[in-house]
Amino acid sequence: MKVLKGYVFRLYPNVEQKILINKTIGSARLIYNIFLRDRIDTYNNTKKGKSAYDQNIMIPSLLVKYPFLKEVDSCSLRNASNDLECAYDHFFKQGGFPKFKAKGVKDSYKTNNVVSTYKEKVYNSIELDLEKRLIKLPKLKWVKIRGYRNTNNINGKIKNATISREPNGKYYVSVLYEMYDKVPEITPRTIV
Repeated sequence: MKVLKGYVFRLYPNVEQKILINKTIGSARLIYNIFLRDRIDTYNNTKKGKSAYDQNIMIPSLLVKYPFLKEVDSCSLRNASNDLECAYDHFFKQGGFPKFKAKGVKDSYKTNNVVSTYKEKVYNSIELDLEKRLIKLPKLKWVKIRGYRNTNNINGKIKNATISREPNGKYYVSVLYEMYDKVPEITPRTIV
């Protein structure tokens, strides 16, 4: 049975990595707010909604309008659009209209693990080395981490990572793993 499990590590980025993380957080917030404004305006004008797919098609034109978006991880921009889609789904099921994101409140971005093969070698965009206490993230390369002293290896497949910045200036990464959990066989001793 597949089980999703998350692990949180403290990040220790260098100065250049901090700048890129802050740019990516700001860019994801900008995309989210632009797409939320676009959905509100579209609904007010046509009484029809937009999907995340319709808005993801707009990203290349936004890259031309805002050239600094090319510096950040492209998966983080698509995930900002998908986060807005989840916020709308939550709104229609339980209430609570999506709000615009503000700087300093839950500053984070999510990136996906992209797996590719070349000459029979598998490459991952996110890799975790617990022995050296390093994590490889897209555009950031290898970053120092701390956490889980007793764990030397995590068996599973990395799905995505969420990088967050706390108000006190500390950085964290939450890595989501897909694992196969063994369900123990139960042999009944009595019949009820």
